[in-house]
Amino acid sequence: MAAQAVGDFGLIGLAVMGQNLILNAADHGYTVVAYNRTVSKVDRFLENEAKGKSIVGAHSIEEFCAKLKKPRRMMLLVMAGKPVDDFIEAILPHIEPGDIIIDGGNSHFPDTNRRAKYLAAKGIRFVGTGVSGGEEGARYGPSLMPGGNEEAWPFIKDIFQSIAAKSEGEPCCDWVGDEGAGHYIKMVHNGIEYGDMQLICEAYDIMKRGLGMTANEIGEVFDKWNSGVLDSFLIEITRDVLRFNDDDGTPLVEKILDKAGQKGTGKWTAINALDLGMPVTLIGEAVFARCLSAIKDERVRASNLLTGPTPVFEGDKQAFIDDLEQALYASKIISYAQGFMLIQNAAREYNWKLNKPSIALMWRGGCIIRSVFLKDITNAYRKNPDLENLLFDEFFNKAIHNAQKGWRNVVSKGALWGIPTPAFSTALSFYDGYRTKELPANLLQAQRDYFGAHTFRIKPEFANANFPEGKDIHVNWTGRGGNVSASTYVV
Repeated sequence: MAAQAVGDFGLIGLAVMGQNLILNAADHGYTVVAYNRTVSKVDRFLENEAKGKSIVGAHSIEEFCAKLKKPRRMMLLVMAGKPVDDFIEAILPHIEPGDIIIDGGNSHFPDTNRRAKYLAAKGIRFVGTGVSGGEEGARYGPSLMPGGNEEAWPFIKDIFQSIAAKSEGEPCCDWVGDEGAGHYIKMVHNGIEYGDMQLICEAYDIMKRGLGMTANEIGEVFDKWNSGVLDSFLIEITRDVLRFNDDDGTPLVEKILDKAGQKGTGKWTAINALDLGMPVTLIGEAVFARCLSAIKDERVRASNLLTGPTPVFEGDKQAFIDDLEQALYASKIISYAQGFMLIQNAAREYNWKLNKPSIALMWRGGCIIRSVFLKDITNAYRKNPDLENLLFDEFFNKAIHNAQKGWRNVVSKGALWGIPTPAFSTALSFYDGYRTKELPANLLQAQRDYFGAHTFRIKPEFANANFPEGKDIHVNWTGRGGNVSASTYVV
């Protein structure tokens, strides 16, 4: 006998995130069909966490599809890469045109582009959605960033916006854009997360080594910061981590090996920024900081061979901590400004229609980078959806100007003390570069033309018959070369 179609929504993958999303959907009145490749996990889930809830199990892909109402709405929460493709191929014989497949894993957006086109040709509506918030977010309200075949949105909107986190009554979920746009926004979210975490780590290092503060004292600072402009999930958990003691009463954080892991989404963001020619420097430095931490053995050897200053603090400690708060706030503004610069350029490059106010709103609750700060970004883009750069918004323009003195003090002290501040420093360097009318790239262009005949362009005010405006020019700098120039390009 064929299985009865009872499920409003189906989910494949019963790891922590999958189980919690299923429980979340069931809590909101949906009947959910659960399946896992290892089917014993289905029975175990039904007998324990799912017991008594509107959740039914399936022990095969065929049964899973048969138990779903049409159009079938099914989500994959499995490892990115080949497993997603394998499950899609396993599902296809058992579904029909108009059905919806949702990939909720951390897939790379080019894979989502490919899958969306492949399935559209078969009449299947494919959605790639970013899911952020970790275990707790999945259970009680994640940030969801869906994109792909927009025909699917009316059929999944009710479920997604019901289970998503809410910020001031608004769901932290809206349609992002075409093809891989949802996974792209999740990728940038993760890149910004890398930057936020690195900035926090640098602030911790400065207080620890520069000011000689204990983990508990630093935790108290983060607790205070969490009630101001830096109020956020990452500041909150940093406070809790610093206050957590091992069984012997000493801070556990000081016993943890300083080798950072990464799963690749920050690296993807940095690579994409390079591909698009966008100066997303803070995320790049955050990725490289993790790479530097990973060569621990080499750093230990270097510490015995390479010299540097010993930090000595003199002055008003609280005033410097206040400066550090401003440095963290200003650098965070730069990181988000860079992230939205990348998103805007991607929209142009990939011909996506992206809703910037909705993106900022989606990040206000449920996700790892959630913070009160994102309310100000949402307001900026709602006020002006065509805002060229966050730094041009009145609120952020004023905030970063007010933070400058403290920001520069912290970066200079880091250099004088020999404490690395790659994220703080690159944020300030970007800011100074971005506000500079004339950068020294004129010399760089001359160098390129000198050694490789790569050409340059003349400033409009100096244009003449020999150096026409808007033309690629090559000069015989030495008198020995010819007049043939190489092709040039502008990123």
